[in-house]
Amino acid sequence: MLSFAPRKAFLSLLTLPVAAVLASGCGAGGGLTSSAVSPNAVTGQAFVIGTDAPAASVVSFNAQVQSVTATDSSGNTVSLLSGSPTVDFARFNGLQTLLDINDVPVGTYNTVTITLGTATIGYLNTTAGAAPSIQTQNANLSTNTVNVTLATPLVISQSSPVGLRMDFDLYKSIQVDTAGQITGNVTPTFNVSVVTPSATGAHIDDFDAGVVSVDATGQSFVVQGPHGRQFTVQVTGSTVFENGETLAQLSNTSIVEISGSIQKATSTITADEVGILSQDGFYAAGNVTYVQPVTGTATSFDLYTRAVLPATTGVSLGQIATVNLTGNEKYFLYWMHNPLTRYLFNSAALLPGQFVSIGGPATGATSASNVTVKRVVLRNWGFNGTIVPGSVNTSTNTFQMNVNGFAGLLVPSPLTVYIAGAADFRDGLNSLTDVTSAGTAGTTIRVVGLLVKDPVTGTPVLLARHVDDLN
Repeated sequence: MLSFAPRKAFLSLLTLPVAAVLASGCGAGGGLTSSAVSPNAVTGQAFVIGTDAPAASVVSFNAQVQSVTATDSSGNTVSLLSGSPTVDFARFNGLQTLLDINDVPVGTYNTVTITLGTATIGYLNTTAGAAPSIQTQNANLSTNTVNVTLATPLVISQSSPVGLRMDFDLYKSIQVDTAGQITGNVTPTFNVSVVTPSATGAHIDDFDAGVVSVDATGQSFVVQGPHGRQFTVQVTGSTVFENGETLAQLSNTSIVEISGSIQKATSTITADEVGILSQDGFYAAGNVTYVQPVTGTATSFDLYTRAVLPATTGVSLGQIATVNLTGNEKYFLYWMHNPLTRYLFNSAALLPGQFVSIGGPATGATSASNVTVKRVVLRNWGFNGTIVPGSVNTSTNTFQMNVNGFAGLLVPSPLTVYIAGAADFRDGLNSLTDVTSAGTAGTTIRVVGLLVKDPVTGTPVLLARHVDDLN
């Protein structure tokens, strides 16, 4: 796997126009609107990729974005946003996702201005012995306008796509009191930088989309993202289809997860991995917040919904849906190419804190309190916390961390982390040895990986894919 460029901020949106990014928080449905471009304007292509990490118990930060503009050295301003969409700035966590590619006017831009409207904060409310619930409160913004001078100008040309990384730092933005409670006060904090297609930060970890058509001869398929934009995905001899499935099994009722990279010449996606999330036209993704019964084989679980397709079912973004299990579901793990994975993830291995996708017919999701599915896919998610001093064991490639933030309300600490052969270290960490020295200093880290139940002890363990230094 590719390692990523350093990124200390917690909503990375590679965007031009930013309208695509800002619409991303709306989840499924809703057409994507781009900034108006003169028919005579010379344009170049720009792409959109996003990532973030949650703060405290925050599960969502929905803000109306009134405008995003770029300004050149002569004072000429270009609008990068049409309409006033609402974006959830806490949607992604440690993974980068493609949001859009668009044509915009060529030029060299030195500053970016972001203007926010009304906003709300959603957080997880937990009570011992009961299922968690979602609470919301209005946000009080210290300022609605943020001006950022780019360290490297944003140069839009006809020759190659380019992106603008707009990082919204939830940790610095959302204020808490001395007891760690959310006050509702928000100081919008953005870090903005430019990224090119060749940068490792432009790699797509996690992109969910519905299949529109399949070209078996050309070894490609077309998908439609959450906001109506279509993309061509190229399959090569190196592309891995999860769970032994193949291109031949894709149809226009399939919903897939894609990992890969943007090709500069064609602006298509070359897939590293493809996983089928649903074969029946409906899927939802989010975090498991409660499993019933607590031990043994699960008959249902609660899912905090972060993404859903289509948007016309009874399952809503930002709310908890109850997923009923009949015993006939298929269980998969994204990224682990091993036939033994069924022993690591099944109806007896569901855990609060896991990030999963559910797939099935839309008719099985007419009510958020009564959802039935055909497949459940365990996926990578980012867990924030601190390293337990002295816990690193290089002989077993493990260490322990105390999980905090949203997941810390669901996952018991300390949590054992296993470093697999494909895992990588980012943002200043290069190996498990660095984790040893970092642990003595109480370094805050994020581990992106699969949360599974140890089949022997029954305790949660984390199979790492990425380990990030967040200091």
